[in-house]
Amino acid sequence: MSPPIQFRPHHFLCALGFQGKGYSNRFTVNMAEIVNRLRAPSGDELEIAVTFEADHICAPCPHRRGSGCAKAEKIHALDARHAQALGLADGARLSWGEAQQRIRAQVPPGALATLCDGCQWLGLGLCETALAALHAAKR
Repeated sequence: MSPPIQFRPHHFLCALGFQGKGYSNRFTVNMAEIVNRLRAPSGDELEIAVTFEADHICAPCPHRRGSGCAKAEKIHALDARHAQALGLADGARLSWGEAQQRIRAQVPPGALATLCDGCQWLGLGLCETALAALHAAKR
């Protein structure tokens, strides 16, 4: 069994809506690799460990500063709102399938305007489209 993928709380919804855009080419390639693993047929089984520090998605981010972020205030606010909405605690572990169930149960369509307030990607609508598709999938 492979080690869990580390995710900050707000990255659960970022991974859901990712469509090949990022802060840099290295960041985008890394994010695509992680998201492709999650979207693979066995992806729902992948284990994710929650962290409130830099995670596997942050690894090549140009804003990363050690285990923190140059945009720490904004990122901590996003993480706090997402952790509360999804019932996530630092160190919690869950599968990607369980994460999607939580998103479906606890994040209704239209909630991202508040939940993701301040995110530069929000205006593109990618995450809201992915959230609506997740709700429509009725697993």
